[in-house]
Amino acid sequence: MSKVALVTGITGQDGSYLAELLLSKGYEVYGLVRRLGIPNTIHINHILDKITLIEGDLTDQTSLNSAMVSIQPDEIYNLAAQSFVGTSWTQSILTAEVTGLGAVRVYNAMKHHCQHARLYQASSSEMFGGVQETPQTENTAFYPRSPYGCAKLYAHWMAINYRERYDMHISNGIMFNHDSARRGIEFVTRKISDGVARIHLGLTDKLILGNLESKRDWGFSGDYIKGMWLMLQQEDPGDYVFSTGESHSIEEFCDAAFNHVGLCWEQYVKTDVKYIRPAEVNILRGDSRKAKDILGWQSEVTFNELIRMMVDADIERLTQKL
Repeated sequence: MSKVALVTGITGQDGSYLAELLLSKGYEVYGLVRRLGIPNTIHINHILDKITLIEGDLTDQTSLNSAMVSIQPDEIYNLAAQSFVGTSWTQSILTAEVTGLGAVRVYNAMKHHCQHARLYQASSSEMFGGVQETPQTENTAFYPRSPYGCAKLYAHWMAINYRERYDMHISNGIMFNHDSARRGIEFVTRKISDGVARIHLGLTDKLILGNLESKRDWGFSGDYIKGMWLMLQQEDPGDYVFSTGESHSIEEFCDAAFNHVGLCWEQYVKTDVKYIRPAEVNILRGDSRKAKDILGWQSEVTFNELIRMMVDADIERLTQKL
């Protein structure tokens, strides 16, 4: 008998890759989606006939309870969130409601209606924020530097408390930055790959960014969702860091992206202080030895391969519109 999985945030980057992985493993896949006038299913249109979408919202406990009762999932992947750091400064209450309290509502629904299930909570490297040591491990002290980081940290610690208080199989995946061609255009990596594609095609002649010195540990989303699945296959729940172990600056990202199409980034990239965060996180770099030793997981797509993948996809997308 096939396992049943419930994925919140199934229409997003990670949710769509995860749905594909679960289907390939024979799962019956359900996706929780908010009620929208025009459903945003662009990343899952190719598998809509293979999954079941149900309406629900992380701000509405009743809808989450109903989902758990009707589906009775074996595995729950909570990927839904207000996940853009910049927006968390202008919509801090919403971010707390969805990203923080929303996760706890999922835990409550599981506790009352399908406590036998196993749950994956999407934690974030942004919880480390003003880093206390480099690289960051599961034991590194947290120091969030944004409302988003604070909300993720609340959800992370509540997951641990529910796990220990109610003996629930809840695991936290502390994911460092992971991207793909499915990443939202508001994120700097897609802003760069889209900008490079537009400049390459002659659609614009400049790309405006913020802090070029900020460094992140970037990997490929398709690699990271494998770690999510592996966590829930373990007999015991736990917390794991997922990262490449390398950090690169925004400038390095630009250099690689422009170089891929034979251009020099300095000729096209401009900076504007309005794109610099009020409390910047300067560097993040993770240590995934625990995930490698226990789960057998490791990042496979390299930094340069990821960038080429994203730029090529944006060039193809824009070319089709010309």
